Amino acid sequence: MDKGKSNEDYNFKAVEEKWRKFWEKEGIYKFDSKSRKEIFSIDTPPPTVSGKMHIGHAFSYSQQDFIVRFKRMKGFNVFYPFGTDDNGVPTERLVEKVKKVRARDMTREKFIKLCMDFLKQELPKLIQDWKNIGISSDFKLYYSTISDYARKISQWSFLDLYKKGRLERRDAPSMWCPECQTGISQVEAKDKEEESTFNHIVFKVNGKDIIIATTRPELLPACVAVFYNTIDENYKKYKGKKARVPLFNFQVPIMEDERADPDKGTGIVMCCTFGDQTDMEWQRAYQLEIKEAITRDGRMTELAGKYKGMKINDARKAMLDDLKKAGLLVKQEKIKHFVNVHERCGTEIEFVKSKQWFVRYLDLKKEMLEWGSKLKWHPAYMKYRYDNWVNGLQWDWLISRQRYFGVPFPIWYCNKCHNVILADEKELPVDPLKDNPKGKCGKCGHNWFEPEKDVLDTWFTSSMTPRLAIELVSKKLQEKLFPMDLRPQSHDIITFWLFNTVIKSQLHYKKNPFRDVAVSGFVTLEGEKMSKSKGNIIEPQVVMDKFGADALRFWAAGSKLGEDINYEEKDVVAGKRFVIKILNAARFVFMNLKGKIEKPKKLHELDRLLLARINHIIKEATKSFESYEYARCKNDAVNFFWSIFTDNYLELVKRRVYSGTKEEKESAFYTLYHSLFTILKLMAPFTPFITEEIYHKHFKNHEKEESIHHCSWPDEFKIKEEKGDEEKFDLLLDVISKVRHEKSKNKKSVKAEIILTLEKEKINKLKDIIQDLKDVVNAKEIKEGDFKVEFV
Repeated sequence: MDKGKSNEDYNFKAVEEKWRKFWEKEGIYKFDSKSRKEIFSIDTPPPTVSGKMHIGHAFSYSQQDFIVRFKRMKGFNVFYPFGTDDNGVPTERLVEKVKKVRARDMTREKFIKLCMDFLKQELPKLIQDWKNIGISSDFKLYYSTISDYARKISQWSFLDLYKKGRLERRDAPSMWCPECQTGISQVEAKDKEEESTFNHIVFKVNGKDIIIATTRPELLPACVAVFYNTIDENYKKYKGKKARVPLFNFQVPIMEDERADPDKGTGIVMCCTFGDQTDMEWQRAYQLEIKEAITRDGRMTELAGKYKGMKINDARKAMLDDLKKAGLLVKQEKIKHFVNVHERCGTEIEFVKSKQWFVRYLDLKKEMLEWGSKLKWHPAYMKYRYDNWVNGLQWDWLISRQRYFGVPFPIWYCNKCHNVILADEKELPVDPLKDNPKGKCGKCGHNWFEPEKDVLDTWFTSSMTPRLAIELVSKKLQEKLFPMDLRPQSHDIITFWLFNTVIKSQLHYKKNPFRDVAVSGFVTLEGEKMSKSKGNIIEPQVVMDKFGADALRFWAAGSKLGEDINYEEKDVVAGKRFVIKILNAARFVFMNLKGKIEKPKKLHELDRLLLARINHIIKEATKSFESYEYARCKNDAVNFFWSIFTDNYLELVKRRVYSGTKEEKESAFYTLYHSLFTILKLMAPFTPFITEEIYHKHFKNHEKEESIHHCSWPDEFKIKEEKGDEEKFDLLLDVISKVRHEKSKNKKSVKAEIILTLEKEKINKLKDIIQDLKDVVNAKEIKEGDFKVEFV
């Protein structure tokens, strides 16, 4: 193919900015509320406001955008709103970091104002990242999870679940993050392997030693019992006796229970309130005393005596030193074990007794599995993550957060009888710290109230995104939008966002919130997950600045749904090469096309074979996209473009373009125009900027749509196809490839004139396109015989 003018100076930054402005000004991606077209609705993931777009965002959102753009070209009226998840811990911590403040050192009202001012300033910058990468949302359909109407919906959700008997306030042990100083739910705890030490400590029973191994000696002051397994004969003699706790010199009962692991440590364990889930089960089962040794900010309480006020790790070290001095630490062994940490900050979780609100749902595990089975999972194996999460649930959903910036609970408590006072739905949203309930306590008639100071878990609000989205349009349209068609998201938040959204939708509306789920994977660097602590971060802004958004999207399309992908710059470079190549190809094609492109009375045989091959690509690409297998469509289209269209067809057609008969030119021009236009359409979901540029430069005068993204997805060409078409076309390409190889091997120009010898059978198969073969390989003559290339 002739290169024509070099496009190394292609200014992708100017081109991308031009089309972003055009799309926004012309409302190219606007949802048409008056259209009668079938709607395709997306429950768009609202990115967390915790900084700027990261490479995982660019990867995941590009993949969902491929699907959205395909659906739009298939004629759907696409409902693709955009939201930001800007309440809760991530935003709090970002504001604290940027503004160099601590929420706990300010009044709540002052800190909330600081957060709101920060969001007003920063949100446009954050959202611009998504626009820059070509996300085709209707950005005028925007919601924020801290806006008035979002708080109203979240508070309505609380009231509705309360009235349905699904909410409980319990004074009970729950997971607690000492760093963030808030209760957390099971989904926010993750396992982390850490090095630790099994400390073999001496307890006394009637003056005799029993050895208990523990990794947490700092919990000695909170020890309330000692347990061994019912089948362990070694300790049965101690049943009913008491053990004296070292350093603190009080006694606790020795009991047997099948939950004690005889193979762990020494086989006998201390029960402390609270070290883990088993400790809590034992406390409830045997009505043991509750002792609190650790404060909410991760320090020792008065119960710890001289260790009071120490941080947990400092207290652990000090107690171990004192145990050694007293001869009560007889052995230490290094181990690796998994501990629960808070996924937000990585701090080891404690279990603290406090009053917290819970969504009660452990009784629904069977139904949860049924709800998950009704969703169409892409890829299908991602359902196992949902099922495994449900089967492993041990806790109801803790929704209280002892934080500052979030959606307030819409409740007060009666100061006299402690009755819960619910906000009036008509008054939502409310802030109990500022607002007062209407009337008196319905239980005792008292009119003094205590506001709930906690805020709702951010996932309690985010799990209402389908409702947050559809509330942006009229009530009449909402019925058509719910349930939504698609929930796209990454696999790491199946247990956070997807699970909770399904639960809330079923509890509120008795239906699933969406039909399809498209799950994307992670981005790694040299096989490792990216993190700031490892210093292996790739910023999409830097990549786009160097290579362009189309190139980055091209890279993202190289991975199937659900698959993790390793970031390699060469894959982005391949995207940039494609952009330059298709620009050059378009320039070459239209350098020779003049006037209106008419369908010829008869297609040249080579052109018919090419269009037949394109029909196969269209059919497979459509099938792939319908099942969200966009990567297959991209690969097929790109392979066709490189290996057939540019490497072969553009060379094969040159003679007819330059010096063919009128009929030959008509067929060539028709095929060039429509094959390139088809490639452009197939690639439009992946590389929206360059395809828009080429469409406007070369196609718009011949087509009616104002944007390629409003053009219809390609239909198969209405041509006569024959049984041997694929074999014939492949044979042609194979012969050309072999001739080129011989010329290269002999260091000859591709234009070198030759005499080609081919088997009779192959000549007969290629008889209708033998002249095209002669033209492209510059054969003076084609003879019968074994394959041979002779240079003239």
